[in-house]
Amino acid sequence: MLRRGVRNTLQTEPDLEICGEAVDGQEAIDKARELHPDLVILDINMPVLNGLVAVRQILRYCPTTKIAIFSVHDSEQTRQEIRDAGPHGFVSKGKDSHERLRVVRDVLERNTLAASASSTE
Repeated sequence: MLRRGVRNTLQTEPDLEICGEAVDGQEAIDKARELHPDLVILDINMPVLNGLVAVRQILRYCPTTKIAIFSVHDSEQTRQEIRDAGPHGFVSKGKDSHERLRVVRDVLERNTLAASASSTE
């Protein structure tokens, strides 16, 4: 459901293009290696390989690809685990589509960790 919502939000933006989708962490890695996208958006809780493992693998094979993590978990421990994995952005799934789009744009424009307001408190 989140994937569909993110896709719908991004499809309305004329300067953004979706080049692929994955249903699990391993497929996300495989597609990133094949497509070399500018940005990969991952859920932290993905089947087969979780989003944190996928982040590390994608960055290993595609070091110029930027990564944003979405998660329902917003504890300090989870935020630290996300930071340690090395993505370029994080947003809580509880945020609305405008906030998710803001993080996507921040990640694409910068090399520093972009985060939703709740993840920096």
